[in-house]
Amino acid sequence: MDWLAQHRAVVDCYKKEVMIESSDHPKVVFVGERQVVPVCVISAMEARQLMLEGCEAYLAHVIDAEKVNPTLEEIPVVRDFPEVFPNDLPGLPPHREVDFTIETFPGVAPISIAPYRMAPVELQELKKQIEELLEKGFIRPSTSPWGAPVLFVKKKDGSMRLCIDYRQLNRVTVKNKYPLPRIDDLLDQLKGATTFSKIDLRSGYWQLRIAEKDIPKTAFRTRYGHYEFLVMPFGLTNAPAAFMALMNRTFHKYLDQFVIVFIDDILVYSRSMEEHEQHLRIVLQILKEKELYAKLSKCEFWINQVVFLGHVISGDGVMPDPAKVKAIMEWRVPKNATKVRSFLGLAGYYRRFVEGFSIIAGPLTKLLRKGVVFQWTEQCQRSFDELKKRLTSTPILVLPSGSGGYVVYSDASKQGLGCVLMQNGKVIAYASRQLRPHELNYPTHDLELATIVHAVKLDAAVVWRKILDFN
Repeated sequence: MDWLAQHRAVVDCYKKEVMIESSDHPKVVFVGERQVVPVCVISAMEARQLMLEGCEAYLAHVIDAEKVNPTLEEIPVVRDFPEVFPNDLPGLPPHREVDFTIETFPGVAPISIAPYRMAPVELQELKKQIEELLEKGFIRPSTSPWGAPVLFVKKKDGSMRLCIDYRQLNRVTVKNKYPLPRIDDLLDQLKGATTFSKIDLRSGYWQLRIAEKDIPKTAFRTRYGHYEFLVMPFGLTNAPAAFMALMNRTFHKYLDQFVIVFIDDILVYSRSMEEHEQHLRIVLQILKEKELYAKLSKCEFWINQVVFLGHVISGDGVMPDPAKVKAIMEWRVPKNATKVRSFLGLAGYYRRFVEGFSIIAGPLTKLLRKGVVFQWTEQCQRSFDELKKRLTSTPILVLPSGSGGYVVYSDASKQGLGCVLMQNGKVIAYASRQLRPHELNYPTHDLELATIVHAVKLDAAVVWRKILDFN
């Protein structure tokens, strides 16, 4: 040890280096073995067998000590509204302006389906959850001629969510045409915002009661009895539209000023901390008055970057949620048209971030055409890989502001139409589409004009129509 100190030895364990320096000799660096030892993955059964044979086993438990969720009392403004953040829903919600209704087609007879078989552990969980719902008053015993089966879906945390299979009821239900907002339109409202708070309602659907006449239609059958819901259950076709209508009524005065809502998610946004204090207080006061409750552990307050509707939003702009991009990157090569459609559905959600998305995806969309035999070619593989590559390197798109000019750059070719909207040299959105059969005969100048028309009418052009001034 004295010799190391004398020669001022510096040991870098991370780089696997030892540096020795003295006045008599030049600096010498000894580099250790840097070969990465591959990790051997074994199954749980193999691990159990090895332990039975006497092998020692160690469980490593890693905790992120830096990330500690603050308590209610530590959050400014929020601490003044403890009633909004109970540990559980207090019971049946009040009757609101409009209760949830289930209108079925005329002449439809009640539908009853036999219960599904369940594993013993599921039956145990079913009995427990039914008792909890009865205790809260959310369900009651039923004699309804309607009856849907139940099943369980595993949550991310490993617990099981009770789901009612209302598919047969949904088929005979008149659809509620109440519109859900476009994600692009919601994001455009956030221009200039630097401070955010995200509020997630606790079991939001259970905070809306069902009209008395329609309660029997929610009945479900189990081994432990026949029950019906008094609150809006998950799985009904019109539930998202009904809850969206409730939230719009609740916050209509402040929508697109400092609040945006999407079903049971509420985002409060402000240009400064001072504004945010006022805005957050207004929103929490409304929730308190309307007896709407939130889950504190799923809420975020006073943050300068927020994940909302699959996007990361900050004062710099908007970008895709890395967790969603990771899911796209891990997507396996599709084996049929259904898998291709699912992949394009998720990837297409972020098409505004990818220049020429439709052109790149062309070989994949051709597989979805009627009468086309599914055949995965090298061209399809290149398209699949290129979309993944583009989504991992998407730019941060700026949100359009009221000041400064806007420029649309367009490009047209026999492969498709593409355009990009920019402001102050920064990209706001990309848009593209493939050529229609009759457009393949267009001359170049007509294709360029078609690109401009596309920019005004479709996709990200929803933004452009609002701000472009055609004189």
